[in-house]
Amino acid sequence: MATVLLVLHLFVTLALIGVVLLQRSEGGGLGIGSSQGMGNFMSGRGTANLLTRTTAILGTAFFALSLTLAILNRGTALPVSILDAPASGTTAVPALPAAPAAPSVPTN
Repeated sequence: MATVLLVLHLFVTLALIGVVLLQRSEGGGLGIGSSQGMGNFMSGRGTANLLTRTTAILGTAFFALSLTLAILNRGTALPVSILDAPASGTTAVPALPAAPAAPSVPTN
């Protein structure tokens, strides 16, 4: 279930990125969504309204899918603190320092 929602979330994200890039910004931007060269398929205002509605729908779907995925994966991981147990392969008692070597006494 979560995998299907995650793939759908990916597709919604890519579509949202594409639709936002198609919109005409204040400075012109990519502005591909204009009606120039489209044979009067839609007016400039109609295209803007279509892209705005599509952005709103995809944004709502993105938000809903994000919340759904967060709720589904909320209880899957066990809460573990690094302070509760030592790391594997280490001992809890530190190693003792080596005893100093006995001084050698020269014999005559």
